[in-house]
This record gives sequence, C-alpha cells and structure tokens, in this order.
Amino acid sequence: MKRRLVFALVVSLTLGLILLQGTALAAAKTPGLWNLLDRFKAAKYIDLTHVWEENTPHWKGFDPAVIQTKYSHDKDGFFVQLYTHVGQWGTHVDPPVHFFKGKRTLEDIPCVEMFLPLVVIDCHKQVEANPDYAITMNDIKAWEAKYGSIPAGSFVAMRTDWSKRWPSQEKMMNADSNGVLHYPAWSKEVLEYLYLKQKVTATGHETTDTDGGVRATKDDYGMEAWILEQNHYQIELLANLDKVPEAGALVVVTWPKPKGGSGFPARVFAIVP
Repeated sequence: MKRRLVFALVVSLTLGLILLQGTALAAAKTPGLWNLLDRFKAAKYIDLTHVWEENTPHWKGFDPAVIQTKYSHDKDGFFVQLYTHVGQWGTHVDPPVHFFKGKRTLEDIPCVEMFLPLVVIDCHKQVEANPDYAITMNDIKAWEAKYGSIPAGSFVAMRTDWSKRWPSQEKMMNADSNGVLHYPAWSKEVLEYLYLKQKVTATGHETTDTDGGVRATKDDYGMEAWILEQNHYQIELLANLDKVPEAGALVVVTWPKPKGGSGFPARVFAIVP
C-alpha cells in the first residue's frame, strides 16, 4: 500500500513538473520581440527635440517659417495647418546630399541607422569658460577612460548646454559687437576618430552648425562638409542632453520620408535605463 502511495506521489510530482516546464516553454515562445516590451516600458524617455515655431533659432540664410490654418474646428469641423519652411528647421537631420550631389538622401538612410546606442560627450563646463570651445581628443579619451571604447554604430552627441539658450535667436547666435558669432564646434581630429576609427553611425549637437560660430561667420562649414562627404548624417539643434546619461542609453532618430529629401525637422528621443 505504501509503495502504491509513493508511486502515485512520484507520478503526480513528475506530471506537475512537466506541466510547469510546458508553461515555462510556452512563455518563452512569446512571438518575436514582444518579451522585450516590458523592459522598454520600464525605461525613461527623454525628448531631445525642440518645439519650433515661425521664428525659432535658425541659420542666418533662412527665412522664418510660415504656419497657416487651412481648415479650423469652428469653421470646418476639423483642423489642418500648412507649414512652409526649409528642410533644415528646428531640430533637424542633414543627410549627405545636403552638401554633395549624388550622395544619400533622406529616403536612402535605412531604419537600422535610426535606432542606436547613445554616447554623450559632456563639454558644457569647457563651453561655459569659452563659447568658442571646440571638442578635443582629451574629451573623447576622458569618456573612454570611464566607459570603454566608443561603440561602433553609435550616435555621438556633443553636450554643450547651448540648447538652454533656446528659443532666443540672439542668444543662440551669440554675436559680438563686430557681428562675429561665438558658439562651440566639433573638431576635425575628433570627427576623424569617431567616423574613421570607431565607425560611429552619426553625430549631433545643440548649435545651428557643426562648425563653430567664428567659422560660420566666414561661411566656413568644413566640419559639416566632412561628415556628409563620408556619407553619414548628422542632427542639429538637439535639446535636453543634460538629462541623459553619458553612456548606456539608446537613441531613436526619426524624420519624414520625402523623395530626394535634402533635410527635414526630426523627432529625436532617448530611451534611458
């Protein structure tokens, strides 16, 4: 009798374990990437995009945007606006074709280049001391000493806190009494290291130009031209880089898909653990 009870108990436990294992396997077979969704839902989302209007900060050669109401709730029962602006307006993307005929347009940049590891190089203290500061290899090496080598395929953003001057065109341009602009810049040595050695996908910054204000005053856009000539894209006029970690976050960079597009306002946000 005891043997029968023991046997029955063993069978019951075995069946129970099989059922539990089957349940676990069923859970493990959640379709595709759905089992990652809870992790992403638990993350923090930081918008790196400015809200723009008709006359928000922009490059000196651009006219203000025009925003017209074509249909209104009160008159037509629905709301439609007409936007007239250059592609490089507000937080925006510059594809290679922006400077180089025949290179990639907005539609040519694949979605895989829009979801990337986010690297933030913090230069804001240096910029506080010198608005004409250009990022150096010392800044890059300091980051790598803390976090390791900058990952291939990443998006590297230069944090200067210049975006805190938004939405003032005057403060963003920071011109002196002689009309010379003063704002921070990327440097050639850093760009060559990031793109040629570390193989990053894209870079971004908070100012209206890749090149510093002094160079922009002379219409010298050599740093921007260099990036685009490598067939990479960049993002200008980023915001809220002070709210994301220097390492460990992801960035999503999106924009519309006009045929042959030479640039467009972008929506950029970070996913922060």
